[in-house]
Amino acid sequence: MTIIKNPHLFNEQSLFADLQSVLGRRLYLKIEGVNFAGSIKLKPAREMVERAEREGMIGPGTVLVESSSGNLGVALSMIAASKGYRFVCVIDPRCNPATRQLMESLGAQVDLVTEPDPVDGFLGARLNHVRELCESDERYLWLNQYTNPGNWGAHYRWTAPEIAAQFPDLEVLFVGAGTTGTLMGCARYFREHRPGVRIVAVDAAGSVTFGGQPGTRLIPGLGMSLRPPQLDESFIDDVVVVEELDTVRTCHRLAGSGFLFGGSTGTVVHGAMTWLADHHAQDVTAVAISPDLGRPYLDTIYQPDWVLDHFGAEALATADSTVDPGRRSDPVLGPRPPSASPVNGSVATSAPRSFSQ
Repeated sequence: MTIIKNPHLFNEQSLFADLQSVLGRRLYLKIEGVNFAGSIKLKPAREMVERAEREGMIGPGTVLVESSSGNLGVALSMIAASKGYRFVCVIDPRCNPATRQLMESLGAQVDLVTEPDPVDGFLGARLNHVRELCESDERYLWLNQYTNPGNWGAHYRWTAPEIAAQFPDLEVLFVGAGTTGTLMGCARYFREHRPGVRIVAVDAAGSVTFGGQPGTRLIPGLGMSLRPPQLDESFIDDVVVVEELDTVRTCHRLAGSGFLFGGSTGTVVHGAMTWLADHHAQDVTAVAISPDLGRPYLDTIYQPDWVLDHFGAEALATADSTVDPGRRSDPVLGPRPPSASPVNGSVATSAPRSFSQ
């Protein structure tokens, strides 16, 4: 029997799905959505808040604030409600309606940024709004997932060891790249403890994270319009970039077998299958990380009219194979060179009371 007093204390750590019967290729998927926040973002949310508490950054009247495309906002909303803190989440129009409603139901204030920054897109606009809040009132504390070491540290502490414990023969790990917290935490852990494990980053087309051209992205979770300050490419072996159409089609294929996953999972699974096909890797032990489940995406990825409007009928067609290399998703772009200096401009340094040290 498991009995908890606080919702953030429950998080299933050892649930994996074997996708071979669904995809026809050996791939294990670590399921990270079985908790009250519904996503992997519970881990960095908990780590960042508890770190701020330990450092004395949170006191009477403190208002936590964060920029989020959805999942981290839900996790912080839940933790704030449990601990009695006020929380403001800054989102943009890509945030799923159900996700926004969930944050508000948990008592969070949700500020919607409606216009992208001319240079840095919606992320830049969200960060500008966070800065304005912090400058307007010293009670605001920006946890700053983009630079906070608790972001990647949570996955070094929890996610990577959980995978290592279940797969002592692991050869390849596929991790989606958003803020790169999950990616860098896992990559650092395996570099230190199991350096033979190949780390493959999966990014969304239209993201600039690995030097790609910026483009419109409709599905929240992965990809960035600014280079993530925490990214260090020297820890990464390969990169696969996935088009959003392939993300949608992969989600639908998985759902057709009863696995209802979120958009980030569809991206990571398609990227993994592309890499395995390109490398003719039939018998390797490969794990991909599923950041969340599919319920928050019922109004978007799993809503036929939304899919038709944005991707056309092709996205709703049932494919015989999740991967058709060369059709859409870019092939492996690695190995990657050592990282240049990370961005240290406005994202990392200019916010008052940003908990980023």
